[in-house]
Amino acid sequence: MDDTTPDFRRLVRERLEALAPAERVRMCADMFETARQLVEASLPADLDEQERRYQICRRFYGDLADRAFGRR
Repeated sequence: MDDTTPDFRRLVRERLEALAPAERVRMCADMFETARQLVEASLPADLDEQERRYQICRRFYGDLADRAFGRR
């Protein structure tokens, strides 16, 4: 689905391109951290630290988490 007008897409692209590279990286890092916090908040509170890390990784990277955590 694409409900954004071409004019608005162009405006957003121009605004992002006008930012310094370091600022774009900071924005991406902030968005990733927010997404990680949302995922973590959705997990059961009783998970041990290792399982919590696995579940966060799984949510972001799917089946690659199994390989990274040696589960397959």
